[in-house]
Amino acid sequence: MIDILKAILFGIVEGITEWLPISSTGHMILLNEFVKMNVKPDFWDVFLVVIQLGAILAVVLLFWDKIFPFDFSKKARETHTVNRKDIWMLWAKILVACIPAAVVGLAFGDLLDKYLYNGICVSIALIVFGIGFIVIENSNKGKKPVIRSIKDIDFKTALIIGIFQLIAAIFPGTSRSGATILGGLMIGVSRSVAAEFTFFLAIPVMFGASLLKVVKYGFAFSGMEAAILLTGMIVAFVVSVIVIRFLMSYIRKHDFKVFGWYRIVLGVIVIACYFMGILS
Repeated sequence: MIDILKAILFGIVEGITEWLPISSTGHMILLNEFVKMNVKPDFWDVFLVVIQLGAILAVVLLFWDKIFPFDFSKKARETHTVNRKDIWMLWAKILVACIPAAVVGLAFGDLLDKYLYNGICVSIALIVFGIGFIVIENSNKGKKPVIRSIKDIDFKTALIIGIFQLIAAIFPGTSRSGATILGGLMIGVSRSVAAEFTFFLAIPVMFGASLLKVVKYGFAFSGMEAAILLTGMIVAFVVSVIVIRFLMSYIRKHDFKVFGWYRIVLGVIVIACYFMGILS
């Protein structure tokens, strides 16, 4: 039962930090130092990835009308528009944006985790991208975004955003959502559109990563391990629904600078904890 309670806590943290541009990796590293679960190392790696499925299901639920490529309504059937070509085009752009990170992740994923998945690297990424958010938001102040709708994103823009996602794949602590949102802002994408496209990008990325981890683990879960996974996923799903709704409402009137400052403070705290021996 203790590990179930810990799974609930990790699910809450995952649901919050996966969508806010503040690095879920950084928070998971910190939380794991103080709230360790009594599970095998291999299962722990699977748990961290698979609970993201709960978070991604929240995106599927909230944005279903914008990502499902078929319309089975009576009007669509009568006008022969069941097949939504604009949604298929959106998915083509999403897949293009996923290519850079997918190639590097498959080729060098284990190597990157071995050498870069540590507190110091995460801290540096937190601080650097925190500064990036503040600088970009200050430079964009008063400027009107060029791209104000998902439909306005072309393949070139999608690829550029995908390259920023690649940075997040290489450097833990960058924050996948933080990197792609920052990249979108730099090339003139509005905050709401950058956030939405980031959410959509997460669908194939997280499903793919979860599937690879589970296949590598071998589906050999004990009853308790299955219960821990399911608990973490459900909690991450519920919290993600709340957080995504909050974020989309928040960015209509506010910028991302508060998240930049938060990242900087968290990065400094993590570095300080390492130097004081609190983290190892």
